[in-house]
Amino acid sequence: MRNFKNILRNTAFIGAAILSCSSVFAGNEDRVGSAGATQLLVNPWARSTGSADAGIANVNGLEATFMNIAGLAHTKKTQIKFNYTNWLGNSSDIRFMSAGLAQRISETSVIAVSIQSMNFGDIDITTVELPEGGIGVFSPRVNIFNVGYAKQFTTTISGGINFKVISESISNLKANGVAIDAGIRYVTGEQEQIKFGIALKNVGPTMRYKGDGLATQINYISTGGKATLEQRSQAFEMPSLLSIGGSYDFIFDENNKLAAMLGFTANSFGNDQYRLGLDYGMTTDKAAFNLRAGYIYEKNIFSIENRTNALTGFTAGFSVDALVGKEKSALGLEYAMRLAGPFGLIHTIGATISLK
Repeated sequence: MRNFKNILRNTAFIGAAILSCSSVFAGNEDRVGSAGATQLLVNPWARSTGSADAGIANVNGLEATFMNIAGLAHTKKTQIKFNYTNWLGNSSDIRFMSAGLAQRISETSVIAVSIQSMNFGDIDITTVELPEGGIGVFSPRVNIFNVGYAKQFTTTISGGINFKVISESISNLKANGVAIDAGIRYVTGEQEQIKFGIALKNVGPTMRYKGDGLATQINYISTGGKATLEQRSQAFEMPSLLSIGGSYDFIFDENNKLAAMLGFTANSFGNDQYRLGLDYGMTTDKAAFNLRAGYIYEKNIFSIENRTNALTGFTAGFSVDALVGKEKSALGLEYAMRLAGPFGLIHTIGATISLK
């Protein structure tokens, strides 16, 4: 009875915090599309993508650096990941690559380093005099470098913080910025099957483009002199957001489990999103298999004319891990897909090495 009362009290406390935070960070329709650095909103990891990014409360390891940094504290020992995404389908030729390393440094603390790179291919350089190009190409680049730290404060509470450095560049312009994520997770239940999580993401100063592309040379006919006119670009804000979520593990036996996840994302510069995810896991002595599915709902998602997101909500995926050695370290392959309307399917594939 005492444990049940504690669960009710803690659940009520977290629910009150969630309601108060969601009212502050509720989406503003007038600001939709006005933020920059929106690559920060794209999940680069396959396993959490397959369940619609709903695992805010139960994500573990390196993928927590995107979902909820508090989950990084539950890394067993060492984890290495490599993932690739054909962002917005094969026709866009946008390649989104990610890699990272998470390492336990004490009984309660874990650090992680990861990088995401978005490559848009080669684009012809054009000028006013040469609008057809023929003078070379340039390759736009978008990079995100992450350094995260998480700590398990008690058996039920963990938290963390993640620092990001954002870099965007074309042939003659570039922008750099920094942002911070923070998160907390609470676990309860006799089998730790109930979890709650809150994550605040992409909080940082504004970014601004600078470079020679904003400079124009002026010739004074009367004097024959020359001058350079440099324009200032408009600063843009980070796509900050607040994510809250909960999950419940239906434990059928020691080898079979179904995780049901609910999540809510309050976007400062976009529509609020509601997430539902399922993750079924089956484990044997030599392998582990997970099957995932999910859906993301936001305003006007069913209207082709009025929706503001290229993604139409449905996600799915799976992973297969070979358990090797005495410690049952995992060598895994993972896959996830996202539906993107006229862009077709977005595929994410990758590999994970988890040492125990």
